[in-house]
Amino acid sequence: MTAAGHGRSDVPIARVLGVSTAAAVGGFLFGFDSSVVNGAVDAIKGEFKLSELVVGFAVAIALLGCALGAWFAGRLADRWGRTRVMLLGSVLFVASSIGAGLTQTVWDLMLWRVLGGLGIGIASVIAPAYIAEIAPARLRGALGSMQQLAITLGIFAALLSDAVLADSAGSASNDLWLGLEAWRWMFLVGVVPAVVYGVLALTIPESPRYLVGRGRDAEAGQILARVTGEPDPDGRVRQIRGTLKTEAASSLRDITGPSFGLHPLLWVGIWLAVFQQFVGINAIFYYSTTLWQSVGFSESASFTTSVITAVINVAMTFVAIGFVDRIGRRLLLLIGSVGMFIGLLLASIAFTQVYKAVEDGETVSRLPTSWGVMALIGANLFVIAFAASWGPVMWVMLGEMFPNRFRAVALGLCTAVNWISNFIISLLFPTAMDAVGPAFVYAFFALCAGISFFYVRSKVPETKGMELEEMG
Repeated sequence: MTAAGHGRSDVPIARVLGVSTAAAVGGFLFGFDSSVVNGAVDAIKGEFKLSELVVGFAVAIALLGCALGAWFAGRLADRWGRTRVMLLGSVLFVASSIGAGLTQTVWDLMLWRVLGGLGIGIASVIAPAYIAEIAPARLRGALGSMQQLAITLGIFAALLSDAVLADSAGSASNDLWLGLEAWRWMFLVGVVPAVVYGVLALTIPESPRYLVGRGRDAEAGQILARVTGEPDPDGRVRQIRGTLKTEAASSLRDITGPSFGLHPLLWVGIWLAVFQQFVGINAIFYYSTTLWQSVGFSESASFTTSVITAVINVAMTFVAIGFVDRIGRRLLLLIGSVGMFIGLLLASIAFTQVYKAVEDGETVSRLPTSWGVMALIGANLFVIAFAASWGPVMWVMLGEMFPNRFRAVALGLCTAVNWISNFIISLLFPTAMDAVGPAFVYAFFALCAGISFFYVRSKVPETKGMELEEMG
């Protein structure tokens, strides 16, 4: 199965899709870890008798590990190669899944979550970098979007497995198998995709750009010819070497520049990473079950609603894959910002109608049915807009917008910023919900979505169809 284009020989699509998919399984772990805690968070809160702030910290602390893993991943990838670092991420996540499932205190749960975060941070950097480096230019946007597709599938798998396990046990807090509660099995299930990721990392070829940087030109040429269908692999190797010849390994010196001490492109990447999290996407996927319960949905209905949202997330990512190389990265981001703003604003308005009621002697929050429908429409419109734009496109942009001389370190830094932003939102979300309510929280997310539109329009360049050697 091949496809022609732009004067090149046919591209073996099945082959390049295969290796891109294998690399993107790291994104699956990313998504799985992002949402597996969703179904477990209330049970963990009850098990260890935690406050909202400690719950938020226990959920969010994994993201500090992610930021650290992302930061070091770029440097490790330049030293060890992309595939070896993928294997390391797999091993770390296997250990974390087992440890979190068997945890005895909230403190060792935090430790295992940090360890898993290191693995996820590594995977989140390596997948887009590897795909960008091995994919032909005209297919790079679609293949780069495989990262986000894998993330959405991981989110779906985590929420679905959470719902099935909770339903099988009657509640996430009830015992399921081997004397372990359902919430523990939610973490243990993560061993399966982590092992698959490790096995796949052993089967895919190394990045041609890494090989050229190590003087392994013949091997790089063979991979270019076999995987991408490059008609002149020796010429492409010389082109890659030309961009690397006078460049040392990526370091912090490479990213310095005149814009507040940093290269202007790096600031674009940083702000893309910040906005992708400050619109609140992962707060929704970490806490959606808890959110819907807080406004009157049953546990079962909350799990079902979260799974439906995850299905929408997956479906709309295919839309992004279909359009990212047709209409470009920039336009998709702009459309997405508008859609996210409208969806979040609708949800915020709906949540202003939350009221307190006394049921069975307890004060609970409730949302009138019509306004509950509006909140669901708004939240899912937001997910539709995010999944079709900012979700995948940010990763595509980070994987391709930087020059070769500092791609790895810049991608690592921007991904670390993404994780830190995720940490801030995830840590503060439960406390903010308790302090000011969902209406104000979602209004803040809407504001960030609105600002992102104007930032993209004024600062973000288009990278559609450009070779990586042309960047910067």
